[in-house]
Amino acid sequence: MKMGKIGMTHVLIAVLVLFALVGGWALLTYNGMINASQGVNSQWANVESSYQRRADLIPNLVATVSGYMKYESGLLANITALRSQWGAAKTPEEKIAAGSAMDSAISRLLVVAENYPELKASANTQQLMDELAGTENRISVERMKYNDAARSYNVMILYFPNNVIAGIGGFHEKAYFKADEGAQTAPKVNLG
Repeated sequence: MKMGKIGMTHVLIAVLVLFALVGGWALLTYNGMINASQGVNSQWANVESSYQRRADLIPNLVATVSGYMKYESGLLANITALRSQWGAAKTPEEKIAAGSAMDSAISRLLVVAENYPELKASANTQQLMDELAGTENRISVERMKYNDAARSYNVMILYFPNNVIAGIGGFHEKAYFKADEGAQTAPKVNLG
């Protein structure tokens, strides 16, 4: 049975409509991945901004605190070194690792500062500590928002058939912030 001219036209139209639908879906999916990727990058910039604020506060805090904390010079040197390490980190993964290390050191500094009554009484130190505590809260919030954006993006690129478009488009999973091992345990301070 031969297909007539009208039948062939219907088949051709159906094939063209199918290609248009698949092409439209692929284009929308690709553009959605770009949008989600840029959302993650934008949120990462907010995380970096919060970390930079903390890094900018650290020299003032160390200078103010160091006169009081003669026994804690190792901690202050460690914080200064970690600040430099964060500044030198290039990738989000390197910055996440450096930021996590700095989180731990800052936590120890805050605990140690509580043990120096004259340090706590200094208005300048108290103001810097309040700024640092506020900055730590901002960092926590921005990291949580970053993880949410990264999760949404990662899910989008991993779902089938989106993963096909992601593979073709070169989209890769974004790293998450994770708690350091042992982070649930409060730091121990020994003033010896």
